[in-house]
Amino acid sequence: MPKIRRTKFMSDLVKYELCDRVATLTLNRPEEGNAWSEDMEQALRNLVLKADQGPNVRSIVITGAGRAFCVGRSMQGLSFGAGKETGTREDIEAHRDRFSYLTTLRKPVIAAINGGMAGVGFVLSLYCDLRFMSDKANFATSFARRGLVAEEGSAWLLPRLIGQMNAMDILLSGRKVSAVEAGNMGLVRVVPAGDFAETVQSFAADLANASSPRSMGIIKQQVWSAHKKTLSEVTRASSALVQASVVHQDFAEGVAHFKERRMPQFADLED
Repeated sequence: MPKIRRTKFMSDLVKYELCDRVATLTLNRPEEGNAWSEDMEQALRNLVLKADQGPNVRSIVITGAGRAFCVGRSMQGLSFGAGKETGTREDIEAHRDRFSYLTTLRKPVIAAINGGMAGVGFVLSLYCDLRFMSDKANFATSFARRGLVAEEGSAWLLPRLIGQMNAMDILLSGRKVSAVEAGNMGLVRVVPAGDFAETVQSFAADLANASSPRSMGIIKQQVWSAHKKTLSEVTRASSALVQASVVHQDFAEGVAHFKERRMPQFADLED
């Protein structure tokens, strides 16, 4: 199957590039370590949703420009000092689904952690379906060392990804964690820095071109929704999904391309 032509879309805060059915979104404040801001958050969300609806996109990569992935929240515009809490109910509601929308997308989302990350950048990576990390990179939650608490659902996600003791270690200490240690915990896949971008692109392109978009979308929702269900509920639901899959055209194509030893031609996702 011929590769889709490379296309690019530039914004001030997030770059969008499409190649071989992979949409790569790059946080684009390299001079500030891609420090997080509300404008960057909105730009990323808009482009992620664009990618999820794009007919030529089958997998999504989020990475950072320069030497960092995302060093956390920008300090500009933040207020400091003692006083009563200022967050309103509207503020809380606005932030309730800050990153969880990533888990509801139809397409797999990969965090390509090319360099250092902390705080909200770390939390963003937890909501991605897969995490690849340069062997030269490290991260820290930093919350406890800034007088803050575990943000945006990280206290729920992290223990489920790496176990409670490892999660407590990372969240309570705020210490730096190397890529190798994170890999040993099962939090990331460690990739040599020298060919990091190429390795992630190759993996994402393999997902996009060798796996059924329909199957990937359903499997993603099976995994994320399983956190809220019993084993019995998940088993019953999967039985119904299997029955629907075996009569779908992608199953016939999956068998045919395997027998014929060729690349598959799976159907695109329907709107």
